[in-house]
Amino acid sequence: MHKPMSSMSVHGIDKETEKAIKERAKTEDKSVNKVMKELIAKSLGLGDQRGTTDKREEFVDLSGVWTEEEASLFLKCVGDFETVDPKDWR
Repeated sequence: MHKPMSSMSVHGIDKETEKAIKERAKTEDKSVNKVMKELIAKSLGLGDQRGTTDKREEFVDLSGVWTEEEASLFLKCVGDFETVDPKDWR
């Protein structure tokens, strides 16, 4: 059986810290909760072991790097894979 995760509240966060956390969340397209969990885990030396199982940021340098022309060429090259040949299903 899966043990439920606990919740914690943090009170008295100064405006500067609040602003920085919200800006990071917006910049990284994450929730404030997720950013807080990551910051806490990192500060405790837990790194990737806790706080997130999302590994997408490790591949950010590989995503969205095609130009419109490259994407168009790729789609043109793989276009034949969109066609179903009925002979292949006999």
